Amino acid sequence: SAERGSQWPEEWPARLVKTPYWLLSSQVGVYGKSAPEDFALDNKHWKRVVTKSYLSGIGIDWSTVRSVMDMRAIYGGFAAALKDLNVWVMNVVSVDAPDTLPIIYERGLFGIYHDWCESFSTYPRSYDLLHSDHLFSKIKKRCNLVALVAEVDRILRPGGKLIVRDDVETINEVESMVRAMQWEVRLTYSKDNEGLLCVQKSMWRPSKSETVSYAIA
Repeated sequence: SAERGSQWPEEWPARLVKTPYWLLSSQVGVYGKSAPEDFALDNKHWKRVVTKSYLSGIGIDWSTVRSVMDMRAIYGGFAAALKDLNVWVMNVVSVDAPDTLPIIYERGLFGIYHDWCESFSTYPRSYDLLHSDHLFSKIKKRCNLVALVAEVDRILRPGGKLIVRDDVETINEVESMVRAMQWEVRLTYSKDNEGLLCVQKSMWRPSKSETVSYAIA
């Protein structure tokens, strides 16, 4: 039977890369191809990106990274590509995106639904690295981008890294905001209106204190 839940998944780690048996060729995947092909291409894409770029090309010392969040996970391909590292990955599926969380669970990964126009419940942890693939450009169409960047600042530990893949306009907006917070820009790159940004949160705090009179009872 091809009904979800009718068969046991493969054992770990084989289940991580195995196309779920209940993804059918008659179904259309998130990226427009048949669901099994979509899944396989996503897996291949993130394996290439992580191997060729993230592990050595953007200045991240992965030995300092333990907790990771993929803010727009889709199939969980980014998390799967990190399987050989000593990291824990939270995969977040946006509430206004296709429901791919069952696929993430089938792969043996962690995941959660979330609306990024609202605060994220981080208990009991903050994160060493946040990864955002074309999330910011989607969010700014329906809510405040500044609020999301502030939420990223809250979730990310001092010294933590943020990787953003998005269109150039959005990359420039995010870069401007994090520079205003005195974050260190480790890498910025663009080609054909697609951009990549890697920044590190600093320990910066304002040098002068200011009393906000209206906040005093």
